[in-house]
Amino acid sequence: MTDTVPDRAEITALLSDQWDALTRLVDGLDENRWRTASPLPGWTVFDVLAHVIGTESILLGEPTPDLAVAGEHIRNDIGALNEKWIDSLRPLAGSQLLERFLDVTGRRLKTLEQTTDEAWAELVPTPVGMAPYGRFMRIRLFDCWMHEHDIADALGVAVDEGGSRGAAAFTELLTVLGKAAVKGAGAPDGSRITLELTGPVPQTLHLAVDGGRASLVETLDAPAGLVVTMDSGLFARLRGGRTTADAHAGEITLTGDTDLGDRLVRSLAFTI
Repeated sequence: MTDTVPDRAEITALLSDQWDALTRLVDGLDENRWRTASPLPGWTVFDVLAHVIGTESILLGEPTPDLAVAGEHIRNDIGALNEKWIDSLRPLAGSQLLERFLDVTGRRLKTLEQTTDEAWAELVPTPVGMAPYGRFMRIRLFDCWMHEHDIADALGVAVDEGGSRGAAAFTELLTVLGKAAVKGAGAPDGSRITLELTGPVPQTLHLAVDGGRASLVETLDAPAGLVVTMDSGLFARLRGGRTTADAHAGEITLTGDTDLGDRLVRSLAFTI
């Protein structure tokens, strides 16, 4: 399937807003709060923001620190790459890390504003394979949006998870949703599934399973055999592997084929 190239001005503005949201979230934290454990194994609040700095630094062409890293939470080469940046930044104080974040994202914003339409549409390597650079930047928005939640959850504070940033980031949560239904939950051909998401990013999603594949469709051609209802924030955290369905059993409603539903809500995680 050919990726539709997201609007350059829109995604650039949303990334700028997202980086501002991250700044507001950590500005003024004392050092103990910076070092609060996050929902991501092995990472503190400090480490989550350091990871964002590392990724944006790579996109600026800066070399990855040449460090040896280790830890049970490092599961692949990408994880090791992320950890090298984080480990190189850990000696900084939280306030110094924020200064570094503001510098890096400020330079990235200038680069994005100067990106041509041709470069925005060019196919480049991304976490989902070759895709337009503009799609890559929407993935960056999604990543930063998820990390805002990670930091907020660690600190025990509420943030705005909806709006334009949430809607655009949410697009990335849906791109391979069908795999969770078929490969993860084992939904058989003929299955018709509806997910009713409430909360900050409300929407109704329909999955039709045919020929061993599940596709998102506008409407179902038959009544849904399974309806899953949950808050969109919980859906995002399940898709991101930040929590488990078992930890939120009272917040998920299954109607119809509950056995399939049980398997599906336990198979939603897809991020690295």
